[in-house]
Amino acid sequence: MRILMIGDIVGGPGRRAIARLLPQARERERLDFVVANAENAAGGRGVTMAIAEELFAAGVDALTLGDHAWDQKEFIAQIGRDPRVLRPLNLPPGCPGEGCHTYTTPAGTVTVISLLGRAFMGGICDCPFRAADAALRSLPRSGPIVVEMHAEATSEKIALGWYLDGRVTAVVGTHTHVQTADETIRPKGAAYLSDLGMTGPRASVLGRDTDAVLRKFLTGLPQRFDVAEKDVWIEGAIVEADPATGRARSIRRVQWEDRA
Repeated sequence: MRILMIGDIVGGPGRRAIARLLPQARERERLDFVVANAENAAGGRGVTMAIAEELFAAGVDALTLGDHAWDQKEFIAQIGRDPRVLRPLNLPPGCPGEGCHTYTTPAGTVTVISLLGRAFMGGICDCPFRAADAALRSLPRSGPIVVEMHAEATSEKIALGWYLDGRVTAVVGTHTHVQTADETIRPKGAAYLSDLGMTGPRASVLGRDTDAVLRKFLTGLPQRFDVAEKDVWIEGAIVEADPATGRARSIRRVQWEDRA
């Protein structure tokens, strides 16, 4: 089974890149399932159901979120309507939506777990390690399980990768918008990558207008951080997994330029 995991989609440029490039990539790479982080998809902050439907139409099978999950207020009442949109599993009790779901594909089942890190993230969530433990206790033991950890600290992501090795197919990180080069298969069969990167404009500062960010650093004054537009890429990784055992066979980083 071939699973593509896509790094943070940033605003309109990122969404347009998905619409233009993903349908071809699904065929070219023989993809069975596509997971994308969409927590920056609505103007750089959060997501809406209309945008989620747009991404599903382009070929995304499941969306994960992060610390901006509730930035679009109307989305709070909408998230429970579609299990293809996952908020972090370890948000406090009482939050709407799901953080873990098993999907059926022609190639077999795939389970996606969305987690939020705690280090340098404002302390808004429960322990991601224990949340993962609880989820795994209730899941079937066959079929790939992929975990997306939306976190600031590389150490926290690396630790989770070791902690879940042998129990999941892949642990990948998002949030920093910078793709790392540490892809590996852990000793017990879990694929790992600290950060998938960003699906959005590279001619930017993490997807935002460069001039505005520079003014903020130079003056300390409040600025409006609009999404940049130029040099747009899709970044992520393809994990190939044994659908019977759930062990990862390989992980490969991808970077696809939107030349439109």
